Amino acid sequence: MATDQHTTTATDRPRPGVGGGHEPVGQEQLWQRAQAAGAATAVAHPNIALIKYWGKRDEQLVLPAADSLSMTLDVFATTTTVRLAPGAPGDRVLLGGAEASGPSAARVVAFLDLVRAASAVPHPAIVDSRNTVPTGAGLASSASGFAALAVAAAAAYALAADTRGLSRLARRGSGSACRSLFGGFAQWHAALDAGDDSGADAASFAEPVPAAPTLDPALVVAVVDAGPKAVSSREAMRRTVATSPLYRPWVASSGQDLAQMRAALAAGDLPAVGEIAERNALGMHATMLAARPAVRYLAPASLRVLDAVTQLRDGGVAAYATMDAGPNVKVLCERSQAGAVAARLREAVPDASVVVARPGPGACLVAGDGR
Repeated sequence: MATDQHTTTATDRPRPGVGGGHEPVGQEQLWQRAQAAGAATAVAHPNIALIKYWGKRDEQLVLPAADSLSMTLDVFATTTTVRLAPGAPGDRVLLGGAEASGPSAARVVAFLDLVRAASAVPHPAIVDSRNTVPTGAGLASSASGFAALAVAAAAAYALAADTRGLSRLARRGSGSACRSLFGGFAQWHAALDAGDDSGADAASFAEPVPAAPTLDPALVVAVVDAGPKAVSSREAMRRTVATSPLYRPWVASSGQDLAQMRAALAAGDLPAVGEIAERNALGMHATMLAARPAVRYLAPASLRVLDAVTQLRDGGVAAYATMDAGPNVKVLCERSQAGAVAARLREAVPDASVVVARPGPGACLVAGDGR
């Protein structure tokens, strides 16, 4: 983490793609109070990649194989409080109000170690994180979780980092978290031409992507299975990169998709945005199916949702599907058509939970514990 830039919040610039709104008033005061108290609470939202992140070239630094581009949502927030605990024997991690242990707690502790090393403050901390999204179900809970943790921990430990530095920090916890620092649309730079590890670490961050003010999208989320995945995203990613003959061609085509996606966003062309997002996501799932052994997240209910999306398009509704590493399907459409799309998905999968999301805000500090 660079420490030669001014201390600021994770939201010190306007959020592109969210109606031109500016960040909440009072962030600087909250940041100063957090530094003085050694405690901070942050809220972050998940982002859904329209151009997917799938595969790392460096697991320790969490450097991706290709650029990605996402939309931050206004639903499924994570609220995380970090409170320094001088004299405590070690870090304490609470997830959803329960004491965490095993790999989940270890990831949080390892992340706090990065913050402590950058800030030179040695104290343990108590971390209390609460999701409103199912964890491990392919709904980007790690993105919102580590984005909120990055902001809260940086404030509590008085870490000197600007927005870019916070994005880089969040990346080390969970790659896609670097994009949840920003509202609306954001691109994560892979920094493929940055030279050695140090250069790539400094150059791999997310930043906002401009979108035409006429673009008014919604993302209808069909949760067909809220349970944890049988194969974790990390394991599926490793297996795909190592064994799938379709992986490298998909990475190459993903770069072309990203350039076209940026142009479509700038033009406010939602059908083009949707077409690019759908083919990119289905291509990613094809790479998993070709892995040895195959990774299959698509469930029968997922396929029913995908069929419903095709039927909606045949009926003249501009609806396009995207999926992350899990069975749940997200459908991009115009906000004015979100109700009709949601109704059709409920009809296709009556047991599914269907939620309508809009472009949401970037991560920020909140007063108190955020409840």
